Amino acid sequence: MKHIVTFFIVFLHLSFANEILQQALEFEKQGNYKEAMEIYKQLALQNSNAQKELETTLQSLDEIKQEKISLKNGLNHIKNSFEKVSDAETNNTIEQALSSSFDIYPYKENYFLPISYDLKAKNGRKQNEAKFQISINKPITYNLLGLNETINFGYTQKSWWQIYSDSSPFRETNYAPEVYMIAPHINHENSLLKAYKVGFLHESNGQHGAESRSWNRLYLEGYLQYSNLFIVPRVWYRIPEKSSSDDNPDIEQYLGYGDINVIYAYGDHTFKLLLRNNLRFNTHNKGFAQANWVFPLTQAKNTFGFIQLSSGYGDSLIDYDQEINRISFGISLSR
Repeated sequence: MKHIVTFFIVFLHLSFANEILQQALEFEKQGNYKEAMEIYKQLALQNSNAQKELETTLQSLDEIKQEKISLKNGLNHIKNSFEKVSDAETNNTIEQALSSSFDIYPYKENYFLPISYDLKAKNGRKQNEAKFQISINKPITYNLLGLNETINFGYTQKSWWQIYSDSSPFRETNYAPEVYMIAPHINHENSLLKAYKVGFLHESNGQHGAESRSWNRLYLEGYLQYSNLFIVPRVWYRIPEKSSSDDNPDIEQYLGYGDINVIYAYGDHTFKLLLRNNLRFNTHNKGFAQANWVFPLTQAKNTFGFIQLSSGYGDSLIDYDQEINRISFGISLSR
């Protein structure tokens, strides 16, 4: 917008200058050379300033263009670190599925599930509700550290909507902004490890009082590929909080210290499995499993059928310490 305004100002300069020039020529015809010379001086100064402004604007636009090219090159470096498989349709599916992890809009899955059924009744809520997720990402810079890496800002919002209840309230919404760096593995051609990712993640539900939930984590993630199978292990470290302000001091007893994502692309289908465990091999063992199946629904390239099965602890922040078994159906706008 700034550059459009600048060009408009330059245009006004030129239009106004033409009118003043005509006035100066009229003074000169009348023999009033002093007045004419004053106008010529003003025009010379205005044209000089307008030219400088225009040059600065053009240089700024060129810098923005180069930055976009640089970020695109960074994303291509990461995408190219993965091996192609023989089937072209599967390759296309892999690229769409991995775009959620490699900083190409969209970030993670974007879906709307009008049927999300909790198998066990709970007080104060309908068993059936709607669930949806919005996830976007913005690359900030490329190759700042010389690793062909991109530094990015990501934002994911997940909501549980009691659409079938009176007044249809939003029961829970989890907000997860993050800043992270992702880079191809330096020896990815000869290794199962293709890329890695480090980041800072905040997650909260925006509530107050007894229903408030939040935590901050630093995490490290790796991307391993074997043909069209991808394994993405992640470990995290929770940043400590003061006990007086910690809404969920025992959350690690339920969500543990990491998770594993398994992604399998077959033709135009994508299968994802998320596994999480607190690694307490006793009566306090808690885990979570979630399976997603994304499949073609119509001829549209970016609309898919979506089925999700989940079971365990950590379905949402408000229910992190409750076991939830859920089956969900709907559509996805990304893999």
